[in-house]
Amino acid sequence: MQRLAMDLRMLSRELSLYLEHQVRIGLFGSGVGLSLILGFSFAYACYYMSSIAKKPQLVTGGESFSRFLQDHCPVVTETYYPTVWCWESRGQTLLRPFITSKPPVKYRNELIKTADGGQISLDWFDDDNSKCYMDASTRPTILLLPGLTGTSKESYILHMIHLSEELGYRCVVFNNRGVAGENLLTPRTYCCANTEDLETVIQHVHSLYPSAPFLAAGVSMGGMLLLNYLGKMGPKTPLKAAATFSVGWNTFACSESLEKPLNWLLFNYYLTTCLQSSINKHRHMFVKQIDMDHVMKAKSIREFDKRFTSVMFGYRTIDDYYTDASPNRRLKSVGIPVLCLNSVDDVFSPSHAIPIETAKQNPNVALVLTSYGGHIGFLEGIWPRQSTYMDRVFKQFVQAMVEHGHELSSM
Repeated sequence: MQRLAMDLRMLSRELSLYLEHQVRIGLFGSGVGLSLILGFSFAYACYYMSSIAKKPQLVTGGESFSRFLQDHCPVVTETYYPTVWCWESRGQTLLRPFITSKPPVKYRNELIKTADGGQISLDWFDDDNSKCYMDASTRPTILLLPGLTGTSKESYILHMIHLSEELGYRCVVFNNRGVAGENLLTPRTYCCANTEDLETVIQHVHSLYPSAPFLAAGVSMGGMLLLNYLGKMGPKTPLKAAATFSVGWNTFACSESLEKPLNWLLFNYYLTTCLQSSINKHRHMFVKQIDMDHVMKAKSIREFDKRFTSVMFGYRTIDDYYTDASPNRRLKSVGIPVLCLNSVDDVFSPSHAIPIETAKQNPNVALVLTSYGGHIGFLEGIWPRQSTYMDRVFKQFVQAMVEHGHELSSM
């Protein structure tokens, strides 16, 4: 297969050079030019089918979970066909926010108090028109956790809610402190190592609907936070199951990858400015404990975390914080079924840091690893506006757990 792919790449390169030559000598409008275009297209199609379109790698810690997913979530064993004109990691990552649609969602906002006197903003999609679950007390509830500076307005969150609506489920989005427009009442924001706010939210939602199936899905940093919570709680959580997407498994490896020159230029510096903007709105809350001028001069996420996040949450060093924030350390302690989708070409989460061997030791964990997809990309189809591979994995998995989750306990 590798030899075939190499031959196809060589053929494509030679055809491209020959085509350029024919254009120069004026044969492009002839039948020869058309034949060259068709030949190049055929060669590219062969390369795409042999080297790009692949089935994901499914890694599970137990045969029962693997069989369950094959039976009820078959998308994890089907070939993933990345968008033919945009399959490279950075392209998928950069394009998704601009090309995917934003389904309209009408939220009901709720502010809940925390033990330290702060507040958390929750955006509810109650789905009161659900035809499958007309009784609100038993309507399945999906808790959604956005990424680093994300909110309930992110396109991937809106798509998850739209898909949940098709299933008749209720959703609630956990917005991290200070990012969704609400005031900070205490000098504290958020990080993926500290799970106190998430614990508060989960207990609150469960107290409102104790008889409803309760699941959670986290994206990027939201997934890291969710995994750290599950690793701390083990089976002692009201959540029935969880899914994560594009998680950074080892914070040191993530930071190192994002500090490579091209990745810093495309992603790291922009995200750093987003973090700075999110806290600068509440600057007056932090000036007594943090040198905000120094924070606003940070040029990378690592520098921001060293000057702000690690100080905010009382870590002695940035290394202490990054060690505590890495969910790979807690994966072995997860006590409920969790599906984790990652792309091995994700520059935010390098493939060498994905904890494959640890996952094999926990029967509650399933890793779904695609060859392409980037970070929260997973674009597919010629014009990928409406749905992504990630969306399909989310929908099939939550439906499988709500409708057939009882089968896992009997396997």
